[in-house]
Amino acid sequence: MLKEYRTVTEIAGPLMLVEGVEGAKYGQIVDIEIADGSTRHGQILQVEADKVLVQVFEGTEGIDVDNSTVRFLGKPMELGVSPEILGRVFDGTGRPKDDGPAIIPQKRLNINGNPINPYARDYPNEFIQTGISTIDGLNPLVRGQKLPIFSGSGLPHDDITAQLARQATVLGEGEAFAVVFAAMGITFEAAQFFINDLTNTGAIERAVLFINLANDPAIERIATPRVALTAAEYLAFEENMHVLVILNDMTNYCEALRQISAARKEVPGRRGYPGYLYTDLATIYERAGRVKGRKGSITQVPVLTMPEDDKTHPVPDLTGYITEGQIIMSRALHRKAVAPPVDVLPSLSRLKDKGIGSGKTREDHADLYNQLYAAYARGKEAQELATILGEAALSAEDQKYMKYANEFEAKYISQGYYENRSVFDTLDLGWKLLSMFEDSELKRVDPKLIDKYMPQFRQTQTAES
Repeated sequence: MLKEYRTVTEIAGPLMLVEGVEGAKYGQIVDIEIADGSTRHGQILQVEADKVLVQVFEGTEGIDVDNSTVRFLGKPMELGVSPEILGRVFDGTGRPKDDGPAIIPQKRLNINGNPINPYARDYPNEFIQTGISTIDGLNPLVRGQKLPIFSGSGLPHDDITAQLARQATVLGEGEAFAVVFAAMGITFEAAQFFINDLTNTGAIERAVLFINLANDPAIERIATPRVALTAAEYLAFEENMHVLVILNDMTNYCEALRQISAARKEVPGRRGYPGYLYTDLATIYERAGRVKGRKGSITQVPVLTMPEDDKTHPVPDLTGYITEGQIIMSRALHRKAVAPPVDVLPSLSRLKDKGIGSGKTREDHADLYNQLYAAYARGKEAQELATILGEAALSAEDQKYMKYANEFEAKYISQGYYENRSVFDTLDLGWKLLSMFEDSELKRVDPKLIDKYMPQFRQTQTAES
């Protein structure tokens, strides 16, 4: 028999204080019946003796303290899962919002998940093809990795995340792949863009969308990534699928966390965020990975908008400590109409060497990205010199590297949001760009690889000229 209480004594923001409660535990969910007969839902945030602090998912507006009944359900928040969740759109707490039928769950899972035993973790070492050259060629994504995208206000991170959701796949036959997309605090227009884009391209069939809109309660935003990761864990470890989880936008999630922390009157940390922000983010990011003996995997791509493009802001700063690299969007490239505007020089995938090479991508991959990166870095220096001194002041060698940098941005980085390049197309494009240099200038590539791959592109260049 569920216990009911009419002892609500205080409401502050999305929080409700209930007194005289017996046997309540942290994290359990509650139903709140208000005066008009409707029911709202909440979760226990804190327990002290017989006093319980409840966060209300739908907000506390219109709740009468004297005429509200709180029912403690004695269980944590759960998500009903089955293979039928693929192709569906849900709200931030896992309720269908696509006018489709209710999900008949095979089981119900605690959204907080279970930590992966460190001993049971398998090392990420298999390539995921995104179809985006700046990622596949220079910062490869590996199954089980956490690779965030650092963006800024006004930059097209929605476009690149939609491209990832459409195009990402694993190489090899018989491998099942799915995308779990969690949107937090986005506009209605952005939500419709993601839904329509995936629907029109057919990618929705292998995707699950959880959408929390900007006008939805902030408290719901805290549950959204956990609900999405619960669905991902089911698909990966029980349905044996390789799952890519896209979390957009983690900055909105952290803002919701700060709002709840302020309502609880907690002592603030850096820039008003709670002192446990690092720990809280870790509980989300560390749910990515591979498990020994299990075929599936969970790979995460969190998206963060950096306030004022500041990489030292607490959200990107702490994310960088937990994750394995970052893809950084460039405002300067965006102004040049380069799409997607990925700044490859500060971007990094710390696991890139683990997922490439013979048998995974191609034997020339590592040497090629080292040479492309080195030549582009020198070309950027030449571009800056030209800006200061003028092109006439550059040496012939500097002009060659500047020409390469311009070509690299126009052809390699800029590919648009609907061109899906295989990793082999990307590697071939890299060789084609490097063909403007003499073999002796390609100091970071094994001469045997130059002899094997370069001749065909030298012939192409000669024919074009």
